[in-house]
Amino acid sequence: MSAAHPFRLLALTALLCCGGTGCALWPDRIVEPQFHNPFPQLHRVAVLPFYNQSAEPTVDGDRVALAYYNELQLIPGFEVMPVRVAKQLLAASMRATGSEPRSGNDFQRLAEQMGVDAVIVGSITEYSPYYPPRLGLAVDWYAANPGFHPIPAGYGLPWGRAEEEFIPGALVREAEFNLAREQLKTQTPEVPPREVPGQVAPTSGQLPAARLADAESLSPPAPPADAHGIASGSAAMAAPGLPAGWPDPRGFIPLPPAQHPPSLREQHAPIITHTRMFNGHDAKFTERLATFYYLRDDARFGGWPAYLERPEDFVRFCCYLHLTETLAARGGAGDTRVLWRWPIGRYER
Repeated sequence: MSAAHPFRLLALTALLCCGGTGCALWPDRIVEPQFHNPFPQLHRVAVLPFYNQSAEPTVDGDRVALAYYNELQLIPGFEVMPVRVAKQLLAASMRATGSEPRSGNDFQRLAEQMGVDAVIVGSITEYSPYYPPRLGLAVDWYAANPGFHPIPAGYGLPWGRAEEEFIPGALVREAEFNLAREQLKTQTPEVPPREVPGQVAPTSGQLPAARLADAESLSPPAPPADAHGIASGSAAMAAPGLPAGWPDPRGFIPLPPAQHPPSLREQHAPIITHTRMFNGHDAKFTERLATFYYLRDDARFGGWPAYLERPEDFVRFCCYLHLTETLAARGGAGDTRVLWRWPIGRYER
């Protein structure tokens, strides 16, 4: 028997002993997503108290707004006004105007008065604190500058580059849906105004005065001309046989810098809108919740399932998901960070 044989037996025994301990030998691989503010022009924002549109009267819109504020302030690139200060400025504006802001123009004016780049207006569309909990959120961003236009999902993503293959399939489908919706607007017949009893209907081809003013304010200006006098833009670059102004995927790619600022085209719609329903029994939801709990190093008893039983923790995680989905769909997701941790904590919690 050679002298090396006992050492081989010892090494084999040690390997079997380590293998018998199970997966505790190997560290856990945790992928931590990174997010940032993809909009340099929307640096200072304010979160208004959320409206309660659900059938649950006990839900507090101020606490939901505070949870949204806390998660937004953790995103690099944002400076968020405290909810209490935003609520006081909102009350002062209501006293000055005598009414609550309701239209897009009202929220744009409010953002300008508050000295922020945008105000975030949210609504609670569904809420149930009982297991499995549910929460529905509909959030709109209104820019103080009426020249900022809506930012669709898919804008700013690496289309046409090597990183395009890493765009999640859900974002690709959402971007394609938004593009198809804008394209079909050019193919949808305009419904004539309905006749109101006692009101003279406008003649064919004539719009009422109010609609005429809206049409003039929303009509796009003539596309700018380049040095050779050729109009540039999607209308001029449209393929033969397509209508003027036909939306194409190039609209998802930011334009290069121009020599002069573009002419102002006022609009009063929210520049960002995102609506989601979160359910505590969804497998993808609980998977992300487990990662969220692990990365927050929460030492409280119960692990991530306890988040489904504590309404405040559940609401805050839903705000985190809603906010990160909104930013990731518009180029706000950075490189992920991979963490390796020894699974000692799984035996302590």
